[in-house]
Amino acid sequence: MSAAADLIDALRRRGWTLGVAESLTGGAVSAELISVPGASNALLGAVVAYATPVKHSLLGVDPGLLDAQGPVHPDVALQMADGVREAVRLDGRPADVGISTTGIAGPDSPDGQPVGTVHIGVVTPETHVIRSYLFEGDRAQVRRSSVDAAITAALELVRE
Repeated sequence: MSAAADLIDALRRRGWTLGVAESLTGGAVSAELISVPGASNALLGAVVAYATPVKHSLLGVDPGLLDAQGPVHPDVALQMADGVREAVRLDGRPADVGISTTGIAGPDSPDGQPVGTVHIGVVTPETHVIRSYLFEGDRAQVRRSSVDAAITAALELVRE
């Protein structure tokens, strides 16, 4: 099985639901998860918050943090992961797990951080994690590495 299939299975076994918030991956994480038969048993929805203001308006990321640090920051990833849980609320209940991606896929960097800088946030009812990376490669390779890393990080937390 793929990591995406393993994650959907682990969520299903725990009875947990999932929301995904993406920036640099532009929907690729949710597309990978949706490719798994039965993904609807766990995945409630996803938000592609590509523009910085949308990270605040849809995901509740602190505007002061965005102003001070910019959209590519570990704390932004954590707040995105937590915020998407509320954004995909169903029947008054937020998603149990939130995954987020934010970073710089290239080819240029708008704020001086190296191309390939990526932060992934995962929030569960039990814990949270932020993982930061500096991926190498072109835009497509950075985005693909980000998708893989996000799904793997979530899988590790959900399996625990």
